[in-house]
Amino acid sequence: MTDTTEATNGRRLARLAWGRLWQARWLFVAAVLAVFILHASGGGSTLAATALVLALLVVASLAPRRILPERPVSTAAPVRPAATVELSAESLAAGVADPLIVFDERGVVTLANSAAASAFGDIQSGISMPLKFRAPEMQDLLESMLSGRFPSKTVEYTERVPIERVLRVTATAVGRGTGLFVIVFKDQSESRRIDRMRADFIANASHELRTPLASIAGFVETLRGPAKNDAAAREQFLQIMQSQTSRMARLIDDLLSLSRLEMKALSAGNARVDIGQIIESVVDSLRPLAAESGVVIENRMGDGKFEVPGDRDELFQVFENLVENACKYGQSGGRVVVSATRSDQGEVAIEVRDFGPGIAEEHIPRITERFYRADVESSRSHKGTGLGLSIVKHIATRHRGRLSITSKLGEGAAFTIHLPTK
Repeated sequence: MTDTTEATNGRRLARLAWGRLWQARWLFVAAVLAVFILHASGGGSTLAATALVLALLVVASLAPRRILPERPVSTAAPVRPAATVELSAESLAAGVADPLIVFDERGVVTLANSAAASAFGDIQSGISMPLKFRAPEMQDLLESMLSGRFPSKTVEYTERVPIERVLRVTATAVGRGTGLFVIVFKDQSESRRIDRMRADFIANASHELRTPLASIAGFVETLRGPAKNDAAAREQFLQIMQSQTSRMARLIDDLLSLSRLEMKALSAGNARVDIGQIIESVVDSLRPLAAESGVVIENRMGDGKFEVPGDRDELFQVFENLVENACKYGQSGGRVVVSATRSDQGEVAIEVRDFGPGIAEEHIPRITERFYRADVESSRSHKGTGLGLSIVKHIATRHRGRLSITSKLGEGAAFTIHLPTK
């Protein structure tokens, strides 16, 4: 048995040695070529070197090699990235910014996110949706979803209290056969308000332009007909037509000015502007109008400098509008006072006060809206466009300031521009 084992081991070693020699066959070929070159160049004296080279070559070929073990194939489940980790329904609902409510086939709330609780108050699991939302459009939406007639439906829902809101409501079935539905509320109040303002603006602008155009067209027709040869009537009508065209020109100028202000960036620049010099220029330019209206403009700015960062032309337009309005609408008071004060908050407040009939309290919040008039007849008789105070407010905002209005009936009105000094 021992002899057989030794013979087997011998054959294994022989096969291993032959295999390693065979793997190194190209190394042997290179060595033989090297030996041949040595003999050709050095003759017999290189015999010992040749023997040494061959011996080292054989030893290197037969030496055991370190074989790196193969990497085992991992059978463990791969680690999933954080993005694929399953999230709970509560976590997903909390990540939605709009109000979101999940309810079952009975119409009972099963889940509501924090946005829904903020928008609609007490929204908890177990509350009945038809009892919570009683508006006809919401009742129709819930009935359609619970009856299974529609997999998805969208309606508009308007709330009147505590504030008026317009909501776009979308309800969708969750999967198939789950018996769950999700409803999402999207607030459309701001976009509707902007649409309404745009429509009102177009309607008002069209009306303001149509009135003088109709007047001009009527006078043209009269001049070409009955008053064709009436010199006195012709002169009167031409004067009225000139007045109406001037009114349209002022309206278009104000519209373009307002459009330019809205298109500009918020900041009006950092150039230092002396408000005192601007007020002095405004008063000088409006003295003829004040004299015509029987009003005296009192400049009480004083000798001190009231410098603010901003655009001189725009600030001139602000105070020109305010002083002109005070002369026109407060002329019964006989005077207009312009004054300024500094505050501890780094502001300068420039007040333009008249002593006329004043403005009713209910008109003050809306008086800076485009085309809004507290007294339509008085405004048109004074050739107002209804855009002056809107322009004033826009320019004040561009200068990081604000416009405040105070008034009492019979005691006049005060318009104050608050501007930062830095």
